[in-house]
Amino acid sequence: MFTFLELILATIIVVTIIVSISILWPLIIGAAWSPSSKKVVNKMLKMAEVDSHDVLYDLGSGDGRIVSEAAHKYDAIGIGIEADPLRIFWSRTKLRLLGLNNQTKIIWGDIFSKDLSPATVVTVFLWQKTNEKLKGKLTRELKPGTRVVSYIWTFSGWKPIEVDQEDRIYLYIIGKSDL
Repeated sequence: MFTFLELILATIIVVTIIVSISILWPLIIGAAWSPSSKKVVNKMLKMAEVDSHDVLYDLGSGDGRIVSEAAHKYDAIGIGIEADPLRIFWSRTKLRLLGLNNQTKIIWGDIFSKDLSPATVVTVFLWQKTNEKLKGKLTRELKPGTRVVSYIWTFSGWKPIEVDQEDRIYLYIIGKSDL
């Protein structure tokens, strides 16, 4: 049997590993967690003209705030893709408590390995380098007319359809912006 001290030490090690993975993994694949304010979330969704016919994908969904707001306020289907297992747990729990499980889904994984073709709206708050890497995937997988909203970082070579200069929010439309 383990002594009490050995159990405490093992617990500390496991928690340290989980927290380290939670912090480092998102950094490795392209963005750290930095939650958008409610004001920015609402501007992004309004700019994209989200409605009940939309399937919104939030890439790097963090705590699920964009997915939650799209489902709650606009009656859209909200799907988040997140690499951080702790944020997955947190966002799934939050969405369950809000009663939004039937309209939302949080997927654990790498945004580059998930099929985005069902999306009618895609939201991102990633890094510039990640956006550049993502451009080809978005162009290949998204249907013409799909709205892509990016907070702070742009897609170089794409022409935004609308820009909110105050909050640095950019709206792109596949088939128009990416020509």
